[in-house]
Amino acid sequence: MTTPTDDELTREVETGAGVLRLGLGRRMAAEALGTGLLVMAVVGSGIAASRLSTGDVGLQLLENAAATAGALVGLILMFGAVSGAHFNPVVTVLDLLLGTMPARDTGGYIAAQVAGGCLGTMLANVLFELPVVSLATTRRSSPALWLSEVVATVALLLVIQGCVRSGRANAVPFAVGAWIAGAYWFTSSTSFANPAVTIARTLSDTFAGIAPASAPLFVVMQVVGLGIAFGLVRLFYPHRDPETPA
Repeated sequence: MTTPTDDELTREVETGAGVLRLGLGRRMAAEALGTGLLVMAVVGSGIAASRLSTGDVGLQLLENAAATAGALVGLILMFGAVSGAHFNPVVTVLDLLLGTMPARDTGGYIAAQVAGGCLGTMLANVLFELPVVSLATTRRSSPALWLSEVVATVALLLVIQGCVRSGRANAVPFAVGAWIAGAYWFTSSTSFANPAVTIARTLSDTFAGIAPASAPLFVVMQVVGLGIAFGLVRLFYPHRDPETPA
């Protein structure tokens, strides 16, 4: 077995300001930082909402959803040209299955996303003068929640692939932000739809936390959603974009 060279692990991205040459290490760093900042926004806004709107769970959820959606738009715009702004293992694996993500990069991306997400939770805890790690005690376990995670994951992946494969990649940041803001409300699980974020949220016993015992089935349902989304993308978008056959 040969080891990939630095050139093989480097990709070139054309931007309005020129061509970026991005090695795997830089892209992993972007995925780690982006996922960390996303989780920081999810957990931190949940903590702030629970303190500022005591006793009004609906308002707390609205504040949490708005902060998460805004952060997602900014982060995808920030890192989209660097790593693709996946911030989510199911997004990365779907790209692998569809042939748009090199297999050699996949493990690195997922490791970076999980590590970055966990660090993001720790940072959110510290920002609000809480213990760096406090395992969540909020149990999220029911058939409705598990089904919600399947639906949320399928829909999120279709939003992303639908934009990209119909030639509207520039709309992805706004489409994803808007979808997540809505999905907070119309899924009973509040739309985690992300294994890295799910794992990270076990480390904060706050508004956005999920008990470690509840997390594995959430991740399983997200993987189920990934499988369904793969089939639907192949059904609805058989071409990578309007001009390039899959």
